[in-house]
Amino acid sequence: MHYKILHRTSYHYEFPVTVGHYTARLEPRNLPVQACPWHRLVMRPEPWVRSFRTDAFGNHVEYFEFEGAHQELEVISRSLVKVSASCPPFPSATPAWETIREEVLGTGISPVTAAGAYAFGSPLIVPSAIFRDYAASSFPAGRPVLEGVCDLNQRLHQDFIFDPTATDAATPIIEAFEKRRGVCQDLAQIMIACLRSHGLPARYVSGYLETLPPPGQARLVGADASHVWVSVFCGGNHGWIDADPTNNLLPSERHVTIAWGRDFSDVVPLRGITLGAGKQRLTVAVDVEPVNEE
Repeated sequence: MHYKILHRTSYHYEFPVTVGHYTARLEPRNLPVQACPWHRLVMRPEPWVRSFRTDAFGNHVEYFEFEGAHQELEVISRSLVKVSASCPPFPSATPAWETIREEVLGTGISPVTAAGAYAFGSPLIVPSAIFRDYAASSFPAGRPVLEGVCDLNQRLHQDFIFDPTATDAATPIIEAFEKRRGVCQDLAQIMIACLRSHGLPARYVSGYLETLPPPGQARLVGADASHVWVSVFCGGNHGWIDADPTNNLLPSERHVTIAWGRDFSDVVPLRGITLGAGKQRLTVAVDVEPVNEE
């Protein structure tokens, strides 16, 4: 699938902002099943300084800053992305989950041991007995790791109610877990907590999901959404495999990957510090438009 992606973020400030410093993680990653041949980030007003780097997780980061009073800021990200269908292994063909847990703790430098960095706690996700106990039925002794992941993916989808009013970006995951309500961010971080509580490496993935209109209805511009899901390390032969507990599926052509990290704090799409501002109003609109592949 080919997509044109438009992500528009608008800030309206109560008072003029005289200085603003921002970082953006909005450029899609280039992966074996995904290519981003074109990306552009436009700011209004024009920034005084712009620079680019790659963070510790391999994500594209753009830094920009403003000097001069303004009460509105618009950041517009446009991308062209090609996503190919992924071919995950049969769940039963993956190693036992205990094997993964032990291998990532090995010595030396390799993709396997590097994955072990995602098996520990992070600023927003602390492994605990609560999450281990919830996930225990998905990971009995000797079960292939991807079988356990798919089972946990399904249980979270069934046990939790998608409710945008139940939480916000700052809600601790234990609160969302106890409520059994939340949004994709909550479900992804809860699933990661469950996996890490069993010693399994899991990372937080941010991106986009193409939404399909109801049969017979036209597609609405701006109706798509930023989305997050989970990626689990399934051994040296299989690598990282994505799982989406919000939709109970293994992502493929309709998921576009932007960035990944230990949790939400590593992949915030747009983060900034301002001088002035007062109260602010934020609006975000995302459009993921399929385009002709010819």
